[in-house]
Formats: sequence, structure tokens, C-alpha cells
Amino acid sequence: MQQKELTEKAIELLKELISIQSFSSEEDKTADAIENWFKSFNIPFERHLNNVWAVNQHFDESKPTLLLNSHHDTVKPNSAYTKDPFHPHIEDGKLYGLGSNDAGGALVSLIATFTHYYAEENLNHNILMVASMEEESSGPNSLRGLLPKLPHIDVAIVGEPTLLDLAIAEKGLVVFDAKVKGTPSHAAHPNDNNSIYNTIEVLEWFKNYSFPKVSEALGPVKLTVTQINGGSQHNVVPAEVELVIDVRVNDKYTNAEIAEILKKEAPCELQERSLKLNSSAIDKDHPLVKSGIALGRKTYGSPTLSDQAALTCQSLKLGPGDSTRSHSADEYIYVKEIEDGVDLYIKLLKGFLL
Repeated sequence: MQQKELTEKAIELLKELISIQSFSSEEDKTADAIENWFKSFNIPFERHLNNVWAVNQHFDESKPTLLLNSHHDTVKPNSAYTKDPFHPHIEDGKLYGLGSNDAGGALVSLIATFTHYYAEENLNHNILMVASMEEESSGPNSLRGLLPKLPHIDVAIVGEPTLLDLAIAEKGLVVFDAKVKGTPSHAAHPNDNNSIYNTIEVLEWFKNYSFPKVSEALGPVKLTVTQINGGSQHNVVPAEVELVIDVRVNDKYTNAEIAEILKKEAPCELQERSLKLNSSAIDKDHPLVKSGIALGRKTYGSPTLSDQAALTCQSLKLGPGDSTRSHSADEYIYVKEIEDGVDLYIKLLKGFLL
């Protein structure tokens, strides 16, 4: 099939996906639609829950494997929508609909690219295409939970909106719950150990704290206090104040290192929620990156999380669309972006696989 026709079919698939509600862990009908794509091209596939995957026709266990992955779940539409989030339609070259940009455009472009190369012989890597569930919620059945069922993966392209530039690194995330303690008392009595006043010093510490290692691609680790809660009534000084700390981790630290450092140095009690969302990266001289650079694409570090965090291999985040549109009202992707996405993916893999 010619690339133009394949791209047109990919756009039609995206319209179908948009029209189906597919909130995280409710993606069964979009999984059915993806299955139907593979059936229409006589491509064998497997499915676990709402994850659907396939390998190229000439899969060879002696070769390394390239993963192509994106997700088909969405967040819920926000209250600012003025258009029907489940009505895919094109206005002024923009395809509107929930999940169009994050990450439907990347997903259908990768599926089309996989289909293009499915029967190709003598590739230097196998190709594994995974359309995954629960990415938006980092759920247990997302790519992370699926990995034990998949072939070994040596390198990956994770499809997310990057304006078709090469995200060669992605920040990890650790969320901490903090407690600032004091002496509970009646508000009418003196108290020089007020937990709320003690919080002032702790907030200043977090505001001014910085990690010394700065990444070329991702910059410094970013630490932000995002929630604060304390007290239950006007005349009671609470025993403690609770804070939530959001830490975006560069590729110079593991999440475990971040937790060890902060729990040792912070002037309050800290407990991390999870250490599983580590930063990701790929060498700038990796053949996959070189192939993209040769096509005129820029490299950068991404501050947003994706299913890259589930992978231990080197991985590249790349896809059509703009990350700033993700989770926004009246989400859209330009049709031209999808056309360019399929074209770039195919050319990128030609420079890498052949």
C-alpha cells in the first residue's frame, strides 16, 4: 500500500478512536478498533486486557528488538470544552477531539509505520508495536505491567506529541508527603512550637534547595511544593502540617538517590509515594537519534512523563502534535502533523533499520 493511502487510513483510525470513550482502564472499545486495523492488514496480534501488540512478519529472536509504543487511553475532558470531545471533525486543517493530540496522532502514525515495515525482509532489528492502556493513570496494567509478556526490548520509540523533535531525555518524578510537626495547643495560650509557623522555615528550605548535578538535556532537578494542609478549627493549633512535594528528576540522579538525599537533608519528615517513575534517556550518538538529526530534527529534554518511565532500555520520545495542547479544552491535532508524522517515522526507521 502506498504511504499516502496508509496515512489516510491512519487518520480514519484516529477519528474512530476519538469517537470512542477510552478513559484510563476503560479502553476496551478502542482496543477493539486497533485489533480491527491489524485484522484488515492480515497482521497477527496479541491482546492482554486492553493492550494490543504485534511483531513484524520476519521476527528473529537472534536480532535486537525496537519497540514502537503509544497509548490509547485518555484523561477525562475538562469543563472548559466548547466542542463535543467525542465528535471528531476537521476545521481549518485541525482534527478536533479528546485524545487527538495526546497521544492519538502519534499512536496511529506509529501503527501506520509498523504496517509499512511489517513484511519488510532483512531488517537489522525486529519491530514490536504496542498500543497500551492506562498510560494517563500510570496504572498497573499499563506498559509497565505488560512488559513481562513482551519480547525483550533493546531500544524504543515512545509516541507522544513533541512537534516531531527528538526528546532524547525525559524527567522522572518522585512525589513526597511531608509532615512538619509542632506542639498542639489552644490558640488562646502561648506556644513557641506552632507547627504552622514551623512550616515557614520548611517552605523556605524547599524554595531555596537545589541539587548540584545539572543535566545537559534536562537541566536541574525541579523541586516544587504543590499542596499544604493543616488545622481543623480556628482555636486549635494543629500537631502537624502536611505538605506535598513534587520533584522532577533529571538523568543525573535515580529516584532512589533523590529520596535518600532529601530524607537525609530536609528539615521535616518525608516519605516518598513511589520510586518507579525514573528519568529516561538515549545517547545523542545512538543510530536512532543520528537518523533523526540527519532528517533535520532538533534534540531536547522533555519535562513531561510518559511510558518511557517504564522502560530500562534507551528510549526516544517522538511524535506529531504539541505537548502544550495535551489535556487542554477543545484538544486538536493538525492533519498535516499526522501526515508529517508518518513520513518522519518511516524515514527515521529507514535510516535505522535498513
